[in-house]
Amino acid sequence: MLAVAQFHAPLSLTNTIQRYDWGSVEAIPHLLGSEPDGGPQAELWLGAHTSAPSVSVIGNEDVALDRLVREAPVQTLGHRVAEQFGPRLPYLMKVLAAGKALSLQVHPSPRQAREGFARENKAGLPLSSPKRSFKDDQHKPEMVVALSQFEGLAGFRTPRTILDVLDGLPGDLVDGVRAALLRDRSHDGMREAFNHLLSARASDACAADIRITLDSVRARLAAGSPFERADRTVVDLAEQHPGDPGAIASLMLNRFSLEPGEAAFTPAGVVHAYLSGLGIEIMASSDNVLRAGLTTKLVDEENLVDCTVFAPQQPSIPEMTTAGSRGQVHTYRVPVTEFALTTADVDPAELVTLPATGPRILLCLAGELKLDADRAEDGPRRLVQGDSVFVPHDAGNLVLSGAGHAVCAWVP
Repeated sequence: MLAVAQFHAPLSLTNTIQRYDWGSVEAIPHLLGSEPDGGPQAELWLGAHTSAPSVSVIGNEDVALDRLVREAPVQTLGHRVAEQFGPRLPYLMKVLAAGKALSLQVHPSPRQAREGFARENKAGLPLSSPKRSFKDDQHKPEMVVALSQFEGLAGFRTPRTILDVLDGLPGDLVDGVRAALLRDRSHDGMREAFNHLLSARASDACAADIRITLDSVRARLAAGSPFERADRTVVDLAEQHPGDPGAIASLMLNRFSLEPGEAAFTPAGVVHAYLSGLGIEIMASSDNVLRAGLTTKLVDEENLVDCTVFAPQQPSIPEMTTAGSRGQVHTYRVPVTEFALTTADVDPAELVTLPATGPRILLCLAGELKLDADRAEDGPRRLVQGDSVFVPHDAGNLVLSGAGHAVCAWVP
């Protein structure tokens, strides 16, 4: 067992970089102040998810954060969080760097995650199996806060808008979507239209049919399309994922753009994809992803359709509050219990007080900062660009000083 006396001070973290093929080559190395190595770096994980937990040094031992929380839940999480979520850190924070589009995807509700995980365990599927849809028993609501211009898709357009966008486009794929929505503009019609696109992946004629539609989209763009942004998205996605019907499915979804500091929230059941940009992502600690397209990985049509909400909806904007004499501290809240996020621009003229209780993870995004914790016996902790720390509940209040930019994940 670990000595609880260690848990009164912030603990420096070493974090895993996930090298998915959609990742940017330069964005995460630039943020961390390191040199690119030529390969894609898609996500930096900061948290205690068992598949890639952050690691700290306690004594002379490398200790994974999931083990730390499991062995000392009250000292690390506090009574409130430990009682609510058990001996686990309820959130996972990531730096996400999309050099090209992520897969179209949906995340399950808590009930769907528990049932799906149990079902696949009963079937004997290993956690590493590519046939798995449920990697754990947790839901995965998520929020992204943009650090650069950030582009994405989220939520279905209305049936009327989809029909307008499809007007004049040829091809069996769009004909099937159009026919389903003309028959029924309710949720059932949306489900049939979307399922038509999903099932086309198995067709030998799918790629040729996409080319027919794509040629028409390009012609519409050249003629001055009234749907320029939607058409440009189709062309870009088709170039990144040739022959994938997810490019056509994008016409059913809302496009959104975020400026730095703006945020979007994705609850369970909402079809979405991030297209490009750098952001801080925070979510319930889960790796459950049901993919719908723009991928070579498993598309589990049955579970995907069961988990999808087919009601039209715009991308959800988190509640944001500001603090500090210059409005330099921003806190983002969404209607889930696992996480909240605070960002702070710190300058020498004013101290910044961060959330005071529970388990917190802090990442220095720029500059040089000093982090004071009430119960830390070794004085302020110096943080430079790319440094991150886990702050246990027992460390008490946190104050930042210096000059720089930081982000802090916490449990509301």
